[in-house]
Amino acid sequence: MSPDTRPISWVKAARKDSEEFPEGAQSQIRLALTLAAEGRKADIAKPMKGLGSGVFEIALHHRGDAYRTVYAVQLADAIWVIHAFQKKSKRGVSTPQKELDLIGDRLKRLKEMLKDG
Repeated sequence: MSPDTRPISWVKAARKDSEEFPEGAQSQIRLALTLAAEGRKADIAKPMKGLGSGVFEIALHHRGDAYRTVYAVQLADAIWVIHAFQKKSKRGVSTPQKELDLIGDRLKRLKEMLKDG
């Protein structure tokens, strides 16, 4: 790990949800997060629209299922993993509204917590 590598911090619920993913999916997501911590971007990560700059979504297809992990790079000195979920919708590639609402809520609470802390 280089001295410029940022720590990866997790919202507790996001870590718990990601631990439900198959090991192969967890491993690919850890690799993408490590690249982000090193200031790079994995091919499976893309900016999330509508949540401000610095919020990315890891979109992973693993054995016929779709997994998503959302992280922010512009909060404090860490990469913050905000949400992880298995995408169930069979129609379209867009993130379901209830997931977007949850991500927005967690992001807002996390920013407030980091500001007050």
